[in-house]
Amino acid sequence: MASGPPYPFEGRKLQLLELLLGPLLVLLVSGLEPALGQKVFTNTWAVHIPGGLEEADQVASKHGFINYGHAFGDYYHFRHRTLVKRSLSDHRGAQVRLQKDPRVTWAEQQVSKQRKKRDTYQEPLDPKFKDQWYLYNSNHRDLNAKAAWQLGYTGKGVVVSILDDGIEKNHSDLMENYDPNASYDVNDGDPDPQPRYTQLNDNRHGTRCAGEVAAVANNGICGVGVAYNAKIGGVRMLDGEVTDMVEAQSLSLNPQHIDIYSASWGPEDDGKTVDGPAKLAKEAFLHGVTEGRGGLGSIFVWASGNGGREKDSCNCDGYTNSIYTLSISSSTQNGNVPWYSEACSSTLATTYSSGNLNEKQIVSCTYLTICVSVSLSLCACIYTWCSKNLTWRDMQHLVVRTSHPAHLLTNDWRTNGVGRKGRPSCSKSSFALCSCRCI
Repeated sequence: MASGPPYPFEGRKLQLLELLLGPLLVLLVSGLEPALGQKVFTNTWAVHIPGGLEEADQVASKHGFINYGHAFGDYYHFRHRTLVKRSLSDHRGAQVRLQKDPRVTWAEQQVSKQRKKRDTYQEPLDPKFKDQWYLYNSNHRDLNAKAAWQLGYTGKGVVVSILDDGIEKNHSDLMENYDPNASYDVNDGDPDPQPRYTQLNDNRHGTRCAGEVAAVANNGICGVGVAYNAKIGGVRMLDGEVTDMVEAQSLSLNPQHIDIYSASWGPEDDGKTVDGPAKLAKEAFLHGVTEGRGGLGSIFVWASGNGGREKDSCNCDGYTNSIYTLSISSSTQNGNVPWYSEACSSTLATTYSSGNLNEKQIVSCTYLTICVSVSLSLCACIYTWCSKNLTWRDMQHLVVRTSHPAHLLTNDWRTNGVGRKGRPSCSKSSFALCSCRCI
């Protein structure tokens, strides 16, 4: 691993710091390098080979690579066998050898990207259905889930994949709905999305997202997923180097099988970062909406961002403001705008999430059958109630037409030219809905 930028420690101070905090220092340095504007080159390449999988394997073997998998189209993910995992300089020799191979039409060494999980964690709640106030309650500040369930809309026949740090596939509240065909480990290049357990217990985000969507009903464990009969999978892609190829491969997983891709992550929410999808991720979005689901288009649901305290704007996030994504923000139990919420024109709708300490939280599952409170968008779950014959653009229209401009306490509601209420700071097209009820 390459060393990071110079630090203001010398002599004995530096030796003592390295002795006491060696492993932590490595993590800090690896996290700081991109923030300081330095490119961190990985030992992976995105390679375009029109000849097919067998030819891609041959090219990889010839030049010292392992074919880490097919992304989409004719793109492949290569990892070099001997080059260091991270470096501040590119590996020019390997790049030139790939480019000179007549079977390769394009190749690019992958650069590490900073991606943050969009989540605010609170202490666990009592794991009972009655605690899931946002599904149904007497004051109707809810998702009206019971009414949908009574009509038979429980997510049956719909497949959702959580693009995150993996999901615990054998969790007792997820196992019955787990779908291996909607899952993959892009970080390690294998089919198993099981999270990597750490002392910090920091790879639970994807499991909690999955619980919101498809926690099994009537099994006496934790709570109930909004779409408790949906099939749920996970892509482990945030627990390692995040590159353009890693994102594209995740966004392109099995697009004829997966209906909805849910992503609660993005660039730094620090009020300073302007970032978005690069070449391959952009192509993956386009490929998904044109080829996914038999041509109806893959549905990409994105969390709008957690940088409210830093006065961040999700307009500067190229994932949430993409025309191909359904960007979802948050409202608290009492209809307040959460402290972490970002106001921007890329938001299409708002749904319930966790809020302040004096308000109830969202309940889901995490490791070892534990119930926790989480702060995530629920709209990915709600889309499973809709017809599988709808296109990706139909879904965007449906959000606007069926959302109710209610229970969000803010003083900037306006009525547009077609008589629909919206917030001027919170819509993808001048005025749409920032709503709290998605059916």
